[in-house]
Amino acid sequence: MTDPLSAAAEPNRRRLLQLLATGPRSVGELAEEFTVTRSAISQHLLVLAEAGLVDAEKVGRTRIYRVLPSGLQRLQAEIDRFWTTELDLLVADAHRLKENQ
Repeated sequence: MTDPLSAAAEPNRRRLLQLLATGPRSVGELAEEFTVTRSAISQHLLVLAEAGLVDAEKVGRTRIYRVLPSGLQRLQAEIDRFWTTELDLLVADAHRLKENQ
């Protein structure tokens, strides 16, 4: 399985997640929002699916993609593990330095 943080790091994939967060869509509908090919969108969706962030349902000849809430929860957990107390302290220090200038 692809790491969700790595999968979501690519800008086109982040945009796909944002679009799918508003509701399920077909590859064709998603591709209309991008300048890359429909094939490229399909490849990005495959990476997101392998990471457990989206899934697809076949309706006739069309695949309808949707965000998986459980996948987004795992992504959030990855981000939370990355965001440590040390980063909180660094942010606080940066704010103090800015106030003292």
